Amino acid sequence: MISISANLNIMIKAAEKASKSVIRDFGEVEKLQVSKKGPYDFVTKTDKYVEKVLIEELSKIKKNYSFITEETGIIKNKDKENIWIIDPIDGTTNFLHGIPHFAICIALQHKNEIVSGLIFDPIKDEMFFAEKDKGAFLNNQRLRVSKKNSIDECLFSSNHEGVKFSNLNMRYGGCAALDLAYVASGRLDGFFHNNINLWDVAAGEILVKEAGGVVNDIHKFDVDKIDIRASSAAINDKMMENLVNF
Repeated sequence: MISISANLNIMIKAAEKASKSVIRDFGEVEKLQVSKKGPYDFVTKTDKYVEKVLIEELSKIKKNYSFITEETGIIKNKDKENIWIIDPIDGTTNFLHGIPHFAICIALQHKNEIVSGLIFDPIKDEMFFAEKDKGAFLNNQRLRVSKKNSIDECLFSSNHEGVKFSNLNMRYGGCAALDLAYVASGRLDGFFHNNINLWDVAAGEILVKEAGGVVNDIHKFDVDKIDIRASSAAINDKMMENLVNF
């Protein structure tokens, strides 16, 4: 039986509650693809509604914690050392096009360090979570990063902008949070991305670290201009050698 903190328990319950509307609305997106108006406004409403549910649920127990969120921005409450970091739907473009690859993300930052992280893929029913010094898990199974050390056998993910690389096997999944969760679980070997937002990578950062991987210091960047490099420890040096101008 895994021992989880009260804070992580709140995060799991909040994500599960918010996911009900996400799953329901995702079922409607396909119908909207062929309508004249299109699904964009509908998805924006889903994003905002999910964020509202997450803020309400997290605030029920921890009334004074502050927030950094994708939609609302910074919410300063009495406790400024404990901050919930929320992305209601990471992978919105996938959601918008009816592609079932997106996630709800919640992280807790304490004194400028991520101490808990959760990435929930509601369509595949995969709940990735981690806490500082307690390991990383997928649906209660312990996670470990890949042990591959030949770069030719590795698979990496990124976005199309900002990072030049050579000779890497690449995938572009369109959901940074799940890319990081997949690095933590060994499905991917590394992830790199420039100018990304804190709420896209906060939960994934602790997942990769707690699964035995390596992540650069994301806290030295502005919250909306983070350059992240994450991988297994076995392949980190080789990945970095293949990235140009970092």
